[in-house]
Parts: sequence; C-alpha cells; structure tokens
Amino acid sequence: MKRITLIIAAGLLSLSAGVTYAQEAEADAASMSQLLELIRQGQARDSQEARQRESRFTQERNQQQNLLNQARAERTRQENESSRLEQTFEENQQEIITARQQLDERLGALKELFGVLQTVSGDTQGRFNGSLTNLQYPEREEFLVTLGSKMASATELAQIEDIEQLWFMLQQEITLSGTNQRFNQLVTRADGTQEEMEVVRVGTLNLIADVGYLEHDAGEGSVSELLRQPDGRFTGSASDLFNAESGYSNLGIDVTRGGILGLLVETPTLSEKVDQGGIVGYSILALGAVGLLIAIWRFMGLTSASNKVRAQLKRDSASTDNPLGRVLAAYESNRNADTETIELKLSEAALKEMPGLTKGLLFIKVISVVAPLMGLLGTVTGMIKTFQVITLYGAGDPKMMAGGISQALVTTVLGLVVAIPMVLLHTIVSGQSRKIVNILQSQSAGLIAQHSEKSG
Repeated sequence: MKRITLIIAAGLLSLSAGVTYAQEAEADAASMSQLLELIRQGQARDSQEARQRESRFTQERNQQQNLLNQARAERTRQENESSRLEQTFEENQQEIITARQQLDERLGALKELFGVLQTVSGDTQGRFNGSLTNLQYPEREEFLVTLGSKMASATELAQIEDIEQLWFMLQQEITLSGTNQRFNQLVTRADGTQEEMEVVRVGTLNLIADVGYLEHDAGEGSVSELLRQPDGRFTGSASDLFNAESGYSNLGIDVTRGGILGLLVETPTLSEKVDQGGIVGYSILALGAVGLLIAIWRFMGLTSASNKVRAQLKRDSASTDNPLGRVLAAYESNRNADTETIELKLSEAALKEMPGLTKGLLFIKVISVVAPLMGLLGTVTGMIKTFQVITLYGAGDPKMMAGGISQALVTTVLGLVVAIPMVLLHTIVSGQSRKIVNILQSQSAGLIAQHSEKSG
C-alpha cells in the first residue's frame, strides 16, 4: 500500500512538471514575439527621428547661409560708405583750410588784437576769481568764461560790445580796489554755522565784520570767520572802522590778502606756549611766583625799616621799633663801660639785626640761579624727545623738527623770564639791606669814637 502511494505521488509530480514546462515554453515564445515587435517599432521611430534631425539641420544650414550672405552684402555696403565718407572728409578738410586762410586774410591786424584779448581775458578771470570784489559782482565770472570760450573757438569772434565790457570790468576793479564798501554776505562762523551779516570790504585786501577779520576762500568763493583773531589793537581798529560812518580810521591791513591772518590759526597763544613747557615749565613759573612774593615781602619790610632808621637819625632818643634804635639802646645801657666793652656790645647789637635785614635774600638769589638751570633741563629733555621722533619718522618734514625744537626751547625761555627779574629784585632788596647795615655800622663806629674821645 505504501508503495502504491509512492507511485501515485511520483506520477502526479511528473504530470505537474510536464504542465509547468509546457507553460514556460509558451511564455518564452510570447516574450520573444513581443521583443521582436519592440525592435521593429524602435527601428521605425529611430528612422523618423533621424529624418527630422536631418531636416532641421538642412533648414538651419540654409538660414546660416542666408545670414552670411547678408553680412557680406552689409560689409560691402559699409566699405563703400567708408570710402565715400573719407572722400567727403578730405574735401571738408580742404574747405576748412581754405576758409581759415580767407579768415586770416580778412582779419589782418585784428588777429593780433584777438590774441592779446584772449590772454587778457584769461588773466582777468584768474584775477577776479581771487578778488574780494567778486563777492559783490559774481556775474563777471560767467561773462569771462563765455568770452574765453569765444576766443578759444575757431568759428566765433568777440564783438565790440564784449571788448568794451571787458574794459569796463578792468576799470571797475581798479576803482573798487581803492574804496571801502558795505554789503551783506553769507559768513561761516567759527562754530560751523552760517549767518548772513553785514561786512565791510577794505579795497581788495581784507574783509571785516562786527566779529573781527574774515577769511576769503577764493577757490570755494566763501567767507568764514577766523578761528583766532589777532591782537586786541588790531581787532579794535577793525571795530572802529566797521562802526565808523565817515572820516578816517586806522586799520591793520594784511597785504597778503589773508595769508598772514591765516597763520594766526597755527600760532600758539601765550598760555599755549606755557603749556608746551610741561611740568618743568610750570615748576619754573611756580618757583618764580614764590620768589616774587618773597621779594615783595622783603622789599616792603626793608622799606619800612629804612624809613624808621631815617626817622631815628633825626631823633635824640633811641626807639626800639627799628634796628638803629636798638643799637643806640645798647649803647645807652652801656654808656659807662670802657671803650672795648662798648665796641663789643654795639657789634653784638648790630649782628643781632643782620638776620632780620638779610632774611629771604639768599632764597631769591638761589631762585635766580636755579630757574635757568631748570629751563636748560627742560630743553635737554625736549630735544631728546624730538630726536626720538626724528629717529622713528625721519627728518623729511622740517615743520615737525622746528615745532619740536621750539617746544623744547620754551622751558629755557621760561627759566630766563624768571631768572632775570629775580636777579633785579635781589639786587634791589640787597641794596636796601646794605644801606641799613651801613647806617648801623657807621653809627656804631661814630658812637665808639665819641666814647673813646670822652674817655681819653
């Protein structure tokens, strides 16, 4: 039974395998047919695309050929046009040469006149641009520019009216240069704001207003207030002229037309010069101030003592409020002693007065010696800094070197400024002290001689 089952199973398997094989064979045949059909369709499609591409190529080639033919035709036309224009240009050049020859023949002597007029016109334009009168008559610039373009042109000539106008402007400039006129002008203040104010033009040299001198920028055609005005005596005279209604007024005029006034901005004031001295400079000034106070104090004290001594010389009785009176009091208290004792007592009394009479004099003398030495110290240190800067940046800029040396010498100047008055004050105060000491010595010698005569 088991064997029969196995046989049946084997038969079924064989049958199923046969069926499967038959199905696979049928499927393979169908796939090959489809593949063949696809190949046929692809060939047909490729042939159609090839024909389309060939057609497009042929069409584009024909278009390119047409464009090439058009470009060749245009080139030929342009060459012909260029030849025609060259011929026309040569003909025009010949006509211009002929016309210029005719113009030169007809101008005759006027040609030289127009040359001079062109030169004068250019010079006048440059002169007017830098003149203060241009602020009042700005329309002159437009006329001169137009005249200059006419004279530079080969097709235009100046008219007699233009020549007369140029002559009038020159005569007007000469007249205005000798007059003072008032007019309103937009002025840039020192703080950067602009303000229209009344100004006075002093010839063609300076501009002034109620704020002082003004600066004219010829390049920009603007007017501005100086950042720093000159000394009071100059600004005072400018104010007098500005406020004057008639008559004559003194005025300091900058003949360089603003050059000197412009330098005032870079010129340091007295306080700025002192600041350049630094710590050494301020130390010198402080030392000088102390010496001046001591000198004034000693001068007043010695003057008072000198007056009291002169008053004592006129009195018979001794007063202890002055040096001579105290010396005389010492003599009165030892009148009965011998000559040698009196001499010693008077010398002692005179020596006691010496410290009070010479007090502070040594300090004044020391200041007169120390001040220039401190100034020299400041100069040496400043020069060292200057040479260090030159070492770093070179000596190509003379202004930098001069500025550094100038700052270094400020301390020397300050030292001399302090030392010279101290020497004079020391001489004056010492002279007063020596006068009083001489009076004491002479009076003491007289008393000793008088006492010696009485004792003998």
